[in-house]
Amino acid sequence: MKLKDKKIAMLIGPGYEDFEFWVVYMRMLEEGADVDVIGMEKGVEYASKHGCLTKEADFLASEVLDEDYDGVLVPGGWTPDKIRRDKDIVELVRKNYKAGNIIGLICHAGLVGISAGIIDGKATGSLGIKDDIINAGGTWVDEAAFRDGNIVWGRVVKDIPAYCRELVKALAE
Repeated sequence: MKLKDKKIAMLIGPGYEDFEFWVVYMRMLEEGADVDVIGMEKGVEYASKHGCLTKEADFLASEVLDEDYDGVLVPGGWTPDKIRRDKDIVELVRKNYKAGNIIGLICHAGLVGISAGIIDGKATGSLGIKDDIINAGGTWVDEAAFRDGNIVWGRVVKDIPAYCRELVKALAE
């Protein structure tokens, strides 16, 4: 268990991409990580983009701003465009990035990174956010997954295995 004693925040919101949340969430648990699910509201069953599964948030971002996380992971889908409007979620990502903690962004999750002002190197994701990444100062790279500084990037659903490998490697350091 490579991530035993690691504490991870995983963000959630309406329309999260099913696989980008659940596969990554389960992979982190499989490696022994303690995962807090953070959302904009508690007591709400967030439906996934494809409607397969639902999940409630354990905490609001405002409740965990002072927590010491080893990583903050953001799934894609419609969620990034929704949660980037929550100032506490954006601050959670920004604060953890500045602390040198791992930030995981896959597919459309780069939108949250843009709102947090942390995009300044190599980046990838869905082609739908390519222009947004470039306009935010990132350098677009068409690769399945990679790490640039303390950000781990994943392109799209089919790249989840490579993304998870990069996340586990980065979080285990």
